[in-house]
Amino acid sequence: MTSKRLILFITFIFIIGVTALSGTIVGGAVVYYAVQNKLPASLPTAEVSLVPETAAVDEITEQHLIIKEIDTAITDAVNQVGPAVVTVVGKLENTGFGQTVSGSGVIISQEGYILTNNHVIEDTVDVDIILADGTELPAKIIGGDLFSDIAVLKIDTPPPHVATIGNSDLLSPGETVIAIGSPLGDFKNTVTVGVISGTERTLAINNSYAMEGLLQTDAAINQGNSGGPLVNLAGEVIGINTIILRGGNFGSAIAEGLGFAISANKAQAIAEQIVEKGYFSYPYLGVRYQWLTEQIIHQYSLPVSGGVYLSHIEPNSPASRAGLQEGDIITKIGDQLINQEHPFINVLYTYSPGDTTTLDVTRQKDHLEITITFGEHPNP
Repeated sequence: MTSKRLILFITFIFIIGVTALSGTIVGGAVVYYAVQNKLPASLPTAEVSLVPETAAVDEITEQHLIIKEIDTAITDAVNQVGPAVVTVVGKLENTGFGQTVSGSGVIISQEGYILTNNHVIEDTVDVDIILADGTELPAKIIGGDLFSDIAVLKIDTPPPHVATIGNSDLLSPGETVIAIGSPLGDFKNTVTVGVISGTERTLAINNSYAMEGLLQTDAAINQGNSGGPLVNLAGEVIGINTIILRGGNFGSAIAEGLGFAISANKAQAIAEQIVEKGYFSYPYLGVRYQWLTEQIIHQYSLPVSGGVYLSHIEPNSPASRAGLQEGDIITKIGDQLINQEHPFINVLYTYSPGDTTTLDVTRQKDHLEITITFGEHPNP
């Protein structure tokens, strides 16, 4: 090896040694500084960030707290309303075997008044209620309304609890709600949870009447829940459960989670009048009628596109005094046409006893406008 190469080799070894020694010294200093200042022994590189990890932990904690708050709100609401929920048991008339029907109800006043569905107590002769604690008490039927499906009962014993009625007009789709009732009459104070699926729903009951302004919910409602409360997270009654749709008849699709409740505002208004009068006051026309379907109109070549055919006029009734006759067809009340979207009864019940309006009437080939003043019908 030449002297020049030897000098280069020695220089190279020297540089390596100095570099290694410098690294050791710097590394040791970093470790010493980290220990003295309680810092991590290794520093994160620019590609590593602690922020996403911290955010993820915060997000999980936040979601957990939200779920816990909802669970607590549901429990609190149930505790608030549950003691006011009752099971309604009615004995049917003209049955020699003691046949009974059952439903649910909710206590709405310190005087012992109870809201339930009319179809729960319809055709019953005796009604008892069972409190949440199992106490059974006799109840008196104050009155019921067929078309709204609202009825009021009363107990003479001071009630254990009274539910608060909320403002159902403030409800929005997606809001959490709770149904409380006695499905099948056996499972007292069963609690199910869902949301408001829709508001202002309409369900056709028959060809001439549809229930309007209903609340739709996916909270599980079963036979026996009828008359029980639909409750918001504030522990307020915002509806009275009334109808479930299952489907599945004659090849139609099977539906789940389609429950409907009468809005609390409507139920309360009707209940107050039932308590005051014993019935809900509807405008009275004094006719029997038949809904005109497209098939009937076509079959008899009637000169109308919809309406109701008057098959009977009661003597000395508002209809009789106004000059209506059997065979007349009412096609319009006031400014509203009678059609599939606006059934006769629904349009009629936008008026009150004593109101005066006009009826568009087809009599054979003549078209008449008849002025009428409605009477009062105690219970249609």
